[in-house]
Amino acid sequence: MSEFITIGEPIVTFASKDEDVSLTDATNFHKIMGGAELNVAIGVARLGHTTEYISQVGADPFGRYVKKTIKSHNVGTTYISEDKGHFTGHQLKELVTQGDPKTFNYRKDSAACHLTSDIIKNIDLNGVKIAHMSGIFPAISDISEATFRELFERLIQNNILTTFDPNLRPTLWSSEEKMIKTINELAGMAEIVLPGMAEGKILMGSDDPEKIADFYLQGNRTKVVVVKIGPAGAYVKTADGQSYTVDGFKVQQVVDTVGAGDGFALGVITALLEGKTFKSAVLRGNAVGALQVQTVGDNDGYPTPTELKEFYLKEGVAEE
Repeated sequence: MSEFITIGEPIVTFASKDEDVSLTDATNFHKIMGGAELNVAIGVARLGHTTEYISQVGADPFGRYVKKTIKSHNVGTTYISEDKGHFTGHQLKELVTQGDPKTFNYRKDSAACHLTSDIIKNIDLNGVKIAHMSGIFPAISDISEATFRELFERLIQNNILTTFDPNLRPTLWSSEEKMIKTINELAGMAEIVLPGMAEGKILMGSDDPEKIADFYLQGNRTKVVVVKIGPAGAYVKTADGQSYTVDGFKVQQVVDTVGAGDGFALGVITALLEGKTFKSAVLRGNAVGALQVQTVGDNDGYPTPTELKEFYLKEGVAEE
């Protein structure tokens, strides 16, 4: 089995080529592969680690494109099933030079929404060292939430290290109350929680990094909370009371912020897989996030090992 595993919904994205033009007026698009958890899996594989991705696609051209593209990124597809009765999720996305792009989603009642928990008992977890869990997949349907929870429980039973990114998508939830309750409950099941300041404001009422960390350190299994604080980097606090900030990297131009948070997660995960210190893991998270915001696309900026070394050399920093 692979070192790393995650579960999510792959999104076929038609991204506008027209800068700062609304989706109403844009006429030029290119097709790319997206999905937060898949972004993480692609980045983990690009840095040389074995991965598996759990999902479900439709028996349609988009579904075939998804599996073909995922394989091209060296991400495992053993646990990607096919649903003949439902379509593969897809979306339209703006190209913006500042801020977050607007998207228009076609994912309600998609194939991934119907991925039942039956698949979970058949997943081989031997050799899995880290699993990444995200707040998106449990948001898309009651079925997916049940499947997500069953996987989480199996990971815990097998003593597999888990990271959790809230990845808030309010439009996918039936209510904000349901979103807050579920996300906070799921976060408490993970050993490493990776919220952002804006997410903290919504989920627990504060954008203060230390208060956010203290809130999530109340989780049943949570040992470390890393709060993403934008260009300033990340604030870390552990269950034994240690805390510190790892500075971010300055970038010349932010091209697209999509995939930066996923880049942060994969940076932390891959460094831990390689036995780096936690501070170095957060440093790598900042580095991958900085590289990603300078590119168009959901995961085009994720580096190879050589590209990561070159970035560190340019910035004059070293991993521990």
